[in-house]
Formats: sequence, structure tokens, C-alpha cells
Amino acid sequence: MKKLLCVLMSVIIALSCVVCAFAYEDPDWIAKLADEFIDEKGPEVDGLVIDYVSYTPRNLKGSTKYPLVILLHGMGQGGKPREQIEDNYFPAFASKEMQSKFTNGAAFFMIPRSDESKNAMGTWTDDEVRPLYETIQDFIARHKNNIDLSRIYIGGYSMGGKMTLKMLSTYPEMFAAAFPMCPAYIPSDDQLKAIADIPLWFSCSKFDILAGYYVYGKDIWEKVCAYTNRPQDCRMSVIGKVCLPDGKKADSNHHVWFAASNDMFTYENGDYPNMTTTDATGKTVKLTAPDGLISWLCRYKSSYDGKEIKGTSLVDENESTVFDMLHKMIGALRFMFRDTIKTALSALSR
Repeated sequence: MKKLLCVLMSVIIALSCVVCAFAYEDPDWIAKLADEFIDEKGPEVDGLVIDYVSYTPRNLKGSTKYPLVILLHGMGQGGKPREQIEDNYFPAFASKEMQSKFTNGAAFFMIPRSDESKNAMGTWTDDEVRPLYETIQDFIARHKNNIDLSRIYIGGYSMGGKMTLKMLSTYPEMFAAAFPMCPAYIPSDDQLKAIADIPLWFSCSKFDILAGYYVYGKDIWEKVCAYTNRPQDCRMSVIGKVCLPDGKKADSNHHVWFAASNDMFTYENGDYPNMTTTDATGKTVKLTAPDGLISWLCRYKSSYDGKEIKGTSLVDENESTVFDMLHKMIGALRFMFRDTIKTALSALSR
């Protein structure tokens, strides 16, 4: 069943999520930023070694402390080393503009890779939860003089959003805030109770058939609203047609990383196209530059002091089967069709 699920998801992704041909004024700018990430490996844990790329802020100032952000890639982005920053927009966080928005003017980034060549499910299994934790700890140890332990943030795209939620619920003490992007997973009640004190910012598209609002996002958000102890600190950004930060249509409505990686604004710091953000009280949140995702992250600190965390085993054994996922996708198509008709009728009535 797992192999069947993997094959099905791979086919769907191949049809729906063609790798973006970045259409920027300088087509090489994202690659130039990617070159600033270096290759590293974590320790062997339970027979697994997780490799990753990392970014160290330019011109570190003595013992000044900076945030650490962990980013987790989606399915189809871990087939070979560095693919996790070649097939998305994550390197944009290393730009001078994005870096300047973090506490003390910079942030460390590490982007681990789930080796899909050795992984029957394609990406990010439960077996990688502990090895990923130890890899993060190893990175922190290498930069202990400059990483602010109270400002460790985590975000992930699609299957990486799923792994984000699993890492949060297993090691909730470690993370100050998180931003799952179209997570392909609905956490259990116990998992959500475990992270009830962590600020969360979800993003997804209404027209994403893989892991969009009507596939996973709506159900996740309803659960978060029910369990969070910090409703005013939790957010959900729902996007219609997904666009690049310059307003041009993206290759897929699954590619919501464009919004998060540009701080939830356009290149000109305007309103991101087709996006509405609300908090867990139901209040609409108006985003005004420079107060976007990064400033939201930097509001929050944890009490984490670097001590070893045993981890709480809250892995959900009742994950979606291939039939559950197909059922969700079919249901999502109905809502997408309804929204498309509403939009068309609204346009005709103007």
C-alpha cells in the first residue's frame, strides 16, 4: 500500500507540480543565493544520516545571537543532494532584504534532505524524526556562539509541512513558532494538544488538488482553532490562484512557497495576490510591509535552553491511505468548482 501511495503521489506531482522556470528580471538570482548554502551532514542515528544545506549570516558579530530557521522540502525535492533548494524558492531567505528583517539583522538557515532514493514513501518518514532532531542539534553545536536557542523556527512545504507538524508535536519545547505550507497531513488531536502553545502560520491554496485548503488545510485549521491556547497568534493564509511575487501565474497552485519565501508580500511589498489571512479567532489580519511572516516569527521566543529532549512519541498511526487521499481530492474538486463558478459570476456582475 505504501508503494502504491508513493507511485500515485509521484504521478500526480509530475502532472501538477512542474518545476518552476523562474521568470525574474535576473533568471540566475535564485541560483546565486543557493550558492551561498553549503553542504553538510548530520550524525548517524538509527542507521540514518541526514544531509542538508546551511546558510550562515554574512559578517557575524562576535557573540551576537541570531535565529535559526529549519526548512523542510516537499515530495520530489529530495532525489539528490541540493535538490531541496533547486526546486523551490527557499534560497530567497538568504537575500539581503529578507535577512535584514530577522532579529539582530540576520538568521541561520538549514534545509535538510529526506533521501528519496532510499525512502519507500518518497519523503519524510517517522523513522527520520529522531535523526532530524539530532541533525539540528549537531548544527546548533557547531554554531553555539551565535544561535539564539530561544528563537528556533521551523517551516515545511507539502510533505515537509507534514514533517513540520510531526517535529513540533514530538519536540514542542524546541520551537518558538512554525509555518507549515500546504501540509499534506492532518495531525491527531493529541498532536495538536501537544503544540497548543506554539504560534502557527499555515498557508495553502483553494485550488491546490494535492494538499490545498479543501484537501487538508480546512480540516487542520478547524482543529487548530479548537485546540490552540494562542488563537490570536495563530494564522491561516488562504490563496486563490497562486502567483509569483511579481504577480505572474505560478506553474502550479501547489507552489505556495512563493508567498512564504517572500515574507507574504509582492516584490514591491504590496498585498500578495489572491490571499486572505485570518487568525484563530476568525479576525481578518491585514498584512502591511514590513510586518509579514518574518516579523511574526521574530515576535516569539521559547524557553528552550539547549538541553537534550527525549521527545514525546505522538506519531499518528492512522495516517491517510491512498483511498482516503483520493476521497479528499475528489471532495476538493467539488469545492474548487463551486469557488470558480462564484468567481466567474462575480466578475460578470461587475
